[in-house]
Amino acid sequence: SFTKNMYLFVYDLMQFCGHSWIFTNMIIRFMTFGKDSLADTFYSIGLVMRLCQLLSVLEILHILIGIDKSCLLPRFLQITERIIVLFVVINSQEEVQGKYIVCVLFFLWNLLDVVRYTYNMLSRMEIYYLPLTWLNFSLCIPLYPLSVLAKAYAICVSLPYFESFGTYSIKLPFPFTFSIYFPYVLKMYLLVLFIGMCFIIQNIFSERKAHLGIGNIKNKRS
Repeated sequence: SFTKNMYLFVYDLMQFCGHSWIFTNMIIRFMTFGKDSLADTFYSIGLVMRLCQLLSVLEILHILIGIDKSCLLPRFLQITERIIVLFVVINSQEEVQGKYIVCVLFFLWNLLDVVRYTYNMLSRMEIYYLPLTWLNFSLCIPLYPLSVLAKAYAICVSLPYFESFGTYSIKLPFPFTFSIYFPYVLKMYLLVLFIGMCFIIQNIFSERKAHLGIGNIKNKRS
């Protein structure tokens, strides 16, 4: 149990450091350069963002092997949403990388993750603060739907470029008469994105009710 908690604490600490660096960097750049900083957000912090999102795949493994008791499907959906939008949509289209929507996405993701990993680190040490617990399970209620809308907008912005360049579209040679037109795949994924959002929001409310109750009890005991 100690080894497991120590490993999870180190993991949360690494993610906290990465997302805190991104979040702080974005704020400082905006205060220094103003709107000019928004266009090159991906170029300045995209590498660290990609590393953090790749590292987050471990959270699915944590649930599968039983060291994390979170629900698998909601976490799987949230992680895959980010992976698809970041690596498939944004990273593959240089024209999209300079759009302001990338900055909005990164801001929402990192604001949520800084709070979440702070809460996780303290909970590994059995330290619970009611304001932080409330913030962790309440902030995502307005911000997660906003992030889904931002993801959908980023996908819509990218569609003309996927149509023009034919990225990821596949046409199999004879004797096969089968082709995959990737813009259609993205349009279908938009539907999946909003269906998943409804499921995840329901799970968020369930977790909020359960954890805020636990947080109140432990706060009173302390």
